[in-house]
Amino acid sequence: MANEELTVASKKEAFIGNIQAHKSALQSDSKLYVEAKQAIEKMDFPTSRVEDWKYTRTGRLSNEQWQIANSKSPIDITPFLIPNLDATVLVFINGFYREELSSKMNGSLKLTLNEQPKETAVEFKHIFTALNVAYSTSAVHLRLAKNAIEEKPVHLLHITTEDNALAQPSIFIHAEKSSSLHVVESFVTTSEAKAFTNRLLNVTVEENANVYLDKIQMESDEHFLLNDDNIHIASNGNFTINTLTIDGGWVRNGLNIIIDGENIEANLNGFYLPRRKQHIDNHTLVDHRKAHSNSNELYKGILNDNGTGVFNGKVYVQVDAQKTNAFQSNANVLLSADAQMYTKPELEIYADDVKCSHGSTTGQMDESALFYLKARGIGDANARRLLAAAFINDVINKVRSEHVRQYVVNELVKRELLFV
Repeated sequence: MANEELTVASKKEAFIGNIQAHKSALQSDSKLYVEAKQAIEKMDFPTSRVEDWKYTRTGRLSNEQWQIANSKSPIDITPFLIPNLDATVLVFINGFYREELSSKMNGSLKLTLNEQPKETAVEFKHIFTALNVAYSTSAVHLRLAKNAIEEKPVHLLHITTEDNALAQPSIFIHAEKSSSLHVVESFVTTSEAKAFTNRLLNVTVEENANVYLDKIQMESDEHFLLNDDNIHIASNGNFTINTLTIDGGWVRNGLNIIIDGENIEANLNGFYLPRRKQHIDNHTLVDHRKAHSNSNELYKGILNDNGTGVFNGKVYVQVDAQKTNAFQSNANVLLSADAQMYTKPELEIYADDVKCSHGSTTGQMDESALFYLKARGIGDANARRLLAAAFINDVINKVRSEHVRQYVVNELVKRELLFV
């Protein structure tokens, strides 16, 4: 045990040694930065002994020699834009915000760089959050004014271009009372270069505000992607997130939602399609703290080859959260004998007047449906892709924007994952 602890500590020391010359985008005297440095001192990289990381190993992350990459690499972002989507585009190259590649900001939506929002608190649940803050490559704060309805979606475009790059952008979004904002976030890599994106997102949804987020993940097989999403919703607020993982060698989505008021609606949807040796992990936590609110959760996975999926969805209903409705569903299809799925839906209920349910299924593709399609002249591969499209179609249809939805479908067809 002592040798194991020494090894973990040594890995942390080596990891930090490679990046400690980088100065965080956040001010060194800010409360958040100080808290992050203190957290790093107390924390180690999680091992399989930690329940939340039981099936997602971090050894490959801690063994690599990551470097803060070139922030000024020339690049044409056109191939990574969403066709026909009229959006305000904010571009991050290797984790650095690039103003000259981004859209100009105007109107009710304000952007501030490298300043900690005064009202923002970050919970350091694991060392990766603390590393992001302490060695942040960019800190972007978006604030939408009270009563403002932002007509254009905001597209957060993350592009990784260099081998061994460590990208650590911190993004803070604040929607003031009765405002409405649509955010699209996409993650892409220009090559098969090995890299690690450790992204922190904090979203504050004030009373009667509405934030809608489409997250599209299309990284390479050599890319490590960790998303730490923390959402705080006030009374009468609405928040929806669609997490669409199309590609990525190692993906960990940590989504924590605090329902801190009455008459709140929170919707969590996602699909994941691990294949080859890809590993995709979705950990969600919805904390109902007040009465008369709803949460709906729908995640679907199609696993092929040696792909691995993890889903851990936890719902807390606190003692004051009477009249809560919380529903959670996770369904998976295994296309190969070598694919593995670990699923664990959880409910902890401390109130007595609630409607809560959860369910999980993992099985094979419907052979009778497959036979029916093949009997009508559709080849085996396309028949399987057609059934895959039908299986995740209800998640795809949660994407409200026609342009975003079509972009996602086109990418799935291009990768021969769907037949439509």
